[in-house]
Amino acid sequence: MNRRSLLKIAGTAAGAAAIGAAVPAASASAAGTAFAHPGLLHTRADLDRMAAKVKAGAAPYTAGFAKLTANRHSQSTWRPNPQATVYRGEGHPQNYTILYNDIHAAYQNALRGHVTGEEAHLDTAVAILNAWSAKLTAVEGSADRFLASGLYGYQFANAAELVRDRVDFDLARFQKMMLEVFSPLAEDFLRNHNGAVVSNYWTNWDLANMACVLAVGILCDDQAKVDTAVEYFKHGEGLGAIKNAIPVVHEDDGLAEWVEAGRDQGHALLGIGLMGTFCEMAWNQGIDLYGYDDNRFFKAAQYVAKWSMGGDVPFTPNTRAKGAINGWSGSETVSEAAPVDPAHTRPIWATIANHYTKRRGLSASYLTQIAAKSAPEGGGGDYGPNSGGYDQLGFGTLAFTRDRSTKPESPTSPAGSPSPASGSNSGSDSGAAPTSPSPSPSPQGGRDGDLAATGSSDLPAWTAATGLTAVAGGLLLLRRRARANRDVQ
Repeated sequence: MNRRSLLKIAGTAAGAAAIGAAVPAASASAAGTAFAHPGLLHTRADLDRMAAKVKAGAAPYTAGFAKLTANRHSQSTWRPNPQATVYRGEGHPQNYTILYNDIHAAYQNALRGHVTGEEAHLDTAVAILNAWSAKLTAVEGSADRFLASGLYGYQFANAAELVRDRVDFDLARFQKMMLEVFSPLAEDFLRNHNGAVVSNYWTNWDLANMACVLAVGILCDDQAKVDTAVEYFKHGEGLGAIKNAIPVVHEDDGLAEWVEAGRDQGHALLGIGLMGTFCEMAWNQGIDLYGYDDNRFFKAAQYVAKWSMGGDVPFTPNTRAKGAINGWSGSETVSEAAPVDPAHTRPIWATIANHYTKRRGLSASYLTQIAAKSAPEGGGGDYGPNSGGYDQLGFGTLAFTRDRSTKPESPTSPAGSPSPASGSNSGSDSGAAPTSPSPSPSPQGGRDGDLAATGSSDLPAWTAATGLTAVAGGLLLLRRRARANRDVQ
């Protein structure tokens, strides 16, 4: 692949051949390897820091905590509404909004309980999680079911991790639900991409499901799942693998292009946020992906921060293959970065900025600026009523603000050594905006003819229409903006 010229991302024939190898074989390691707990987005040290800073009235923690307490999901009076089957996408009345609202209520109550020590909030979080693990048996729908498996899978695991030691929390039953309902869908997507060529689905589809597999692996002490997720991050065939998500590095200005910057701002922010989430969860298990490939993610985060604030950034035209294996095929070319709204933000920046500037001591002017501009960060319910406003757990100002380290930090390995696949970088390896489902104009590939079209947005400022052409089988693949009351990533 020539990363300085037209980027050819996985042609149709190559996609067919790659489908079986989309998830590289993880190194053999037995489930049950020691993990650090809590050890997803928040460690015990993180939770203790939040509590101490809020108790001391320290800024900006108090402002971040005020956002949490003001959110309706963080109230201990929240009552769950578990469903046996969750549906997202075409073909069945959708009820996934119930799921993500309950997940955010569980997470926010658990976080609030740890900060204040109020048992009522921890009890509410446990009650929500226990209710769902007692009832949920399936996630169904169109291709969008894979968005549900990824996004809600990693979020559910994070909420559970915060109360895993509570005596009234049925951890075993919750782990069983995650292993039987969410992880299989996420792993299947990374292997098969819903019967599509490997590049048919944009970066955030992969990243959401990678985050689910990693989070479930940590929650369930399953090293093989962790290895699978980390290996996909490094060497996967899909657009969520780091060198496909970030295909071009500009050494002269220290920036690296984020492939979805050619699509629209909302989805680019979602992807950056998901990669930050993935790296943070890995870091808390002793795996440094933040620094992988000479800080490739750092350079991309700086790029997206600068672009999202209205700055000029370089952009290399790229083409991705679209279509179904042994079915319809086409391609989509993006020639320039999409327009942006500098006022638009998502709660993603505190995590990334604090890692690179406070843990690592790097100069990151664009990350610093956009994190300050976005503070104090809220969470689900603070960024609009549609599902895009619930794609990140949020509250980064409270959760990820940290004092600057006196020397650059390295991740602390949990008890037991990580396997080779999940180790730190080796020298050999150089918000979403609320949008709507855009189904193909006719059934084309995928399960039961279901193959999502993933190139549109319902907000003009976030479209990637400029310079974008996409023709497949004589059909223009630029989709009409779909109804504003529905969402897709």
